[in-house]
Amino acid sequence: MSQLRLLVSPQEIRDTVERLAAEIQRDYQGKTPVLLGALKGCFVFMADLVRHLDIPLEVEFVMLSSYGRGRKESSGEVRLVKGLCAPIRDRDILIVEDIVDTGITLSFLLNYLRRKRPASVKVCALFDKATCRKVSVPIDYLGFKIPDEFVVGYGLDYDEKYRHLSGLYSLRESESSSHPGSA
Repeated sequence: MSQLRLLVSPQEIRDTVERLAAEIQRDYQGKTPVLLGALKGCFVFMADLVRHLDIPLEVEFVMLSSYGRGRKESSGEVRLVKGLCAPIRDRDILIVEDIVDTGITLSFLLNYLRRKRPASVKVCALFDKATCRKVSVPIDYLGFKIPDEFVVGYGLDYDEKYRHLSGLYSLRESESSSHPGSA
């Protein structure tokens, strides 16, 4: 059996998404940024962020993989599963990340985008596990710094479970369980 411990409440998340949207809206006045999310984890945050932005924008997604099913740690090898569908040359790109931990996936995405020659690239991350960083990456808009714990909720999952939770939770295995999420 798994144990969940609340780290960030739904209200704290809502307030922070509103704050981030206000900062982004201020900085992108007169521009039409492309908000780029890395699926699947970002979809909840990105949807809420877009609803709070009152500027012209476009939305694009990529799919990257570094975890694999049933894993709680990144393999360190990032694969591009689904690339961009629209051209981004000379466009202002805002990467919308649910969480940054090692920085490896974000670094891979930044390098992928730079080869496509956008006008600018910035990063908005809701959660940051800076103590896990293996690769230095920029975060221009930051929601929360969180401890080095495995987290779920608000779009983040473990083996496709727990995405539906409206807060952010630390997921821990109980001593009687050998697999988180098992009954």
